[in-house]
Amino acid sequence: MILCTDSSLYTGITTDIDRRFQQHKKLQGAKYFRGRQPDRLVYLENGHDRSSASQRECAIKSLSHIKKWQLIASDLNKINESVS
Repeated sequence: MILCTDSSLYTGITTDIDRRFQQHKKLQGAKYFRGRQPDRLVYLENGHDRSSASQRECAIKSLSHIKKWQLIASDLNKINESVS
């Protein structure tokens, strides 16, 4: 999940998080970023294949804003493990 400058949360899937984040910053790709800017990555999961990643994306998108923030604070968040 990406936290946007308007405090909204964007959820998507990718095989290369750094590349995809840079694309979003350049307004390439998701229409969601037209009119808002990505601020920072706040949630990351790994260990999915394309099918399960798509299913998980759909499940996360259906969560309320509060539930998404609970997920961000949970042990499921792998964001610190990806930082080297």
